[in-house]
Amino acid sequence: MTSVHDEIGRLLDDAGLRYTPGRRALIEVLARRGPSTLPEILAAAPGLTQSSAYRHLGELEAVGVVQRVPTPGDHTRVELADGLTGHHHHLVCDACGAVIDVELDTDLEAAVETALARVAARHAFVGERHDIDLHGRCRSCAPGPSGAASPTATRRRS
Repeated sequence: MTSVHDEIGRLLDDAGLRYTPGRRALIEVLARRGPSTLPEILAAAPGLTQSSAYRHLGELEAVGVVQRVPTPGDHTRVELADGLTGHHHHLVCDACGAVIDVELDTDLEAAVETALARVAARHAFVGERHDIDLHGRCRSCAPGPSGAASPTATRRRS
């Protein structure tokens, strides 16, 4: 985790920002929990105020330390940016909002990159990164053999 903190410190320094204890606490939560909502972050870092967390998230997103994960519901999830954790994609449950990080195998990731580069070139577009999020239902929310969601379908996971 030290190298991640070093890289984040460098990114913040380059942007003229300090790596404050509040920002560090937020990063620690995201490193431990993965994609999280603001209420989840605040619950995991009780010393962090809501207004500070909002401000920190905006600043950290602007300098490329965190990124948003598109999910259903009222709360956006954020996670450490791919540049800090490694490139990955998501399985997103549209019922409970659970987000599962997944990596594609090397050959499939290369095929996706090639296909996206061709599409971008056709449109004179310069691609910088890609995200693939598969939306559906997690194991807890998927219909069971009877066609009804399981009794634990409302449980949130991350």
